[in-house]
Amino acid sequence: MTSLRQLPELWRRFDVTVRDLPLGLLILVAALLPASHTHGTQLGGLPGRDFDALAVVAVALQCLPLAIRRRLPLLCLTLVTAGFAVDQLRGYHSLAGTAQAIALMSAGAHLEHHRRPLALLFSAAYVALAIALVAAGGTEGPSEFVMYYLAMGLVWGMGSWLRATRAAEAERRRRVAEDTRTAERTRIARELHDVVTHHVTAMVVQAEAARYLTAAPDRLDTSLAAVTDTGRRAITDLRHLLDLLSPDYGGEARTPSAGRVLTLVEQTRLAGQPVEFTEEGTPPESTGSADLVAYRVVQEALTNALKHAHGSRTAVEVHHGAGEITVAVSTAGTGTGPVSPAPAGPPESSGGGRGLAGLRERVDVLGGEFSAGRGTDGGFVVRARIPAAVGGAS
Repeated sequence: MTSLRQLPELWRRFDVTVRDLPLGLLILVAALLPASHTHGTQLGGLPGRDFDALAVVAVALQCLPLAIRRRLPLLCLTLVTAGFAVDQLRGYHSLAGTAQAIALMSAGAHLEHHRRPLALLFSAAYVALAIALVAAGGTEGPSEFVMYYLAMGLVWGMGSWLRATRAAEAERRRRVAEDTRTAERTRIARELHDVVTHHVTAMVVQAEAARYLTAAPDRLDTSLAAVTDTGRRAITDLRHLLDLLSPDYGGEARTPSAGRVLTLVEQTRLAGQPVEFTEEGTPPESTGSADLVAYRVVQEALTNALKHAHGSRTAVEVHHGAGEITVAVSTAGTGTGPVSPAPAGPPESSGGGRGLAGLRERVDVLGGEFSAGRGTDGGFVVRARIPAAVGGAS
């Protein structure tokens, strides 16, 4: 049973010429059978003639080139047309005439260049064949020749339609692949931005604060230890992200959860930012991608607070509700620390729009709500309501 299932795959491994040859051989055998003589395509109305050696040549010339109908469609059509002309002018009227339609369809489907000139050239060749048939004593009128020409034109058109359909499908797949690559690059850029910006910002702030603690060795040691700890966390997060990018990585995607928000808060506190943290409700075992997005919202908001309002009171509130996670991060005032205060607009973090704008996109993808702007007290507030796909895969 397994061998039978593998036959189609094994057949597809053969060259296309080998796969197209059986069709030509089948028509060749059928056309050479005595019972089928003079029972094929009849064009021009010439009387039938018994098969001879030239008939075998004409039949072979029409059938065997079908093996290259996809590899060399123009050569195939030329040879088949020549055999068809001999077949009709000699009055053999063999079943091999059906190869003409197959060759025309294949040419319409697989010819890539000079399609219109070649169509005109073969149309002229058909007119010449029609004149030769009439001159040889053919009894068919112009209407029969026109009908056959239209039928062959329809076959060519079907091949052209197959070609256009195949090209459209290839373009669609290319666009899907490109969109997938773009989305993946964007996702990776966001992850790198979230990891690097937060940790590096915390390290910069901690290092700046250490400059003012040279007279207090105990506090200086604590500050430098915080820098070291932040650096280790950055290395760990980056290593995990690089593991995920590795094609050989086979583990499950381990992503930060909302339960690790407290770690962010503690790290920000060590950088000198007063942060109040409140968490309500019990997070479910699985929330899909919601916990990661909630984590990133808090991470980005705290990073902006460190950069633009260092020293200002910051409050982080996380609420686990029925089917959703609500996050609110508010920062009062503009801060008095060593980092420059925020400009008049929203404190988007650096990274080409991968800060709050990137968070808005993440939340929107999950069907949630996101807002970021000035609060009533002049501070800055980031809010997000993120639907949680309980039981879904992250």
